[in-house]
Amino acid sequence: MRIHRPLLIFAATAAALATVPAAPARSADVPTAGTFYVQSAVTGLNAADSGGAVVQHNPRGNEDRQQWRLRPGGGAYVLESTDTAGSCLGRSGGRAGTVNCAAAEAPWEMSSAGADRYRLKVPGSDRYLSLGAKPSGATHPAELVLAGAGEDANWYLTPVTSPTAPMPAPDLRTLDQVTFLTSHNAYANGVDGGFAPPFVNLVPNQTRGINQQLTDGVRGFMMDIHQTPDGAILCHNSCTLVSRPVALWVDIQRMVDFLKRNPDEFVTVFLEDYVDPGVLRAELARVNGLSDVLYRPDRTGVRADGWPRMSELIAANDRLLLFTDHSRSADQSAGLTRDSFGVMYQREWTVENYWSMGSGLGSSDWSCYSRWYDANTVIPLSATAPPFRPLFVMNHFRDMAIASTAGTDNTKLADRAQRFCQPAARKKPNFLAVDRYDLGSPASAVAALNTYTY
Repeated sequence: MRIHRPLLIFAATAAALATVPAAPARSADVPTAGTFYVQSAVTGLNAADSGGAVVQHNPRGNEDRQQWRLRPGGGAYVLESTDTAGSCLGRSGGRAGTVNCAAAEAPWEMSSAGADRYRLKVPGSDRYLSLGAKPSGATHPAELVLAGAGEDANWYLTPVTSPTAPMPAPDLRTLDQVTFLTSHNAYANGVDGGFAPPFVNLVPNQTRGINQQLTDGVRGFMMDIHQTPDGAILCHNSCTLVSRPVALWVDIQRMVDFLKRNPDEFVTVFLEDYVDPGVLRAELARVNGLSDVLYRPDRTGVRADGWPRMSELIAANDRLLLFTDHSRSADQSAGLTRDSFGVMYQREWTVENYWSMGSGLGSSDWSCYSRWYDANTVIPLSATAPPFRPLFVMNHFRDMAIASTAGTDNTKLADRAQRFCQPAARKKPNFLAVDRYDLGSPASAVAALNTYTY
């Protein structure tokens, strides 16, 4: 982590601002002032100063020259870099670039584009700050350009300091307002059974079994399932050479039994899913009492009405939510969709940041960006369709679960969640996924996030 840079004081004088060409009156819908990320509504990435060019980068908190101080100037607005006094997000020819805040290329007309989005227009023209044209088979280029009005010209002005409100009373809070402690590779614990070849078994992601995890307050479980002649089996990468492998139904049964003993609790399972839908359906059919507690958001109007209150879910006994990362289109081709038997497609209901912060040793990458942003799939962390808001799964772990590294990382979980990932998603995380949840007190980060709403 680089040292946090203090915010620099705006340096342009009133006389300099007076030289900015006049523009139409500012929209009353645009914030009057503040420090923001200029965040693409399409990609979820932030405008960043890169050696005089302005490009979109993965959200990175106070690092990477991504913060801009919005100020009114000469009837329009300027966006000054918090890293370089007097340097503003402006134009250079047909591209975005950093310019002197007193230059004619600095001001922007701003107007609301609806749904909390804005457009930044060059005064006296029909050109807007926009993403570059997306080449076939590629993601949007990093460099920002000037182009016509359209979806690629829509931006969020995301506050650097997240707007928050006190958490509602327990009987009023909705599912998307709550944060749950989540164990990454929960099955890879070395207690319940084997999960990988012997060498990998030496570095488990967790060191406590599923029953103990439930007792300790873990309420989200990430699990990898692979197909064998025995059904859907919990293994890491492959079930070859795994001794004493555990079947998925065994761990789901543990969770269902826990929910029966604890009628006020709610559990979510995330499947990294490498099995045929028919195999998964047969596996879940072995779980006694699953249908009694299975939550089906696809049948309860969530998309039209938003997520229900936790108290409503508890009262209805809808207390186990199952997700798969599998593709709906692939299942449709196979003739059986997983949501037909209660397993939701995760990309339709959640957003999730990229899964790794780096190797198990050395420096880490705290930037927070979508796991699902590539040439074929664009689901930014900020994706929303009010009143429905996808649940936010925040991954906070490395390639390998080295105990000392995981313990240190877990002490920084709340800081990364609030300073990096929360602004990137424009919502607070609902699931904090970690390795070795027993180290570094990630439960305290969960408790902190459960004191407020975004």
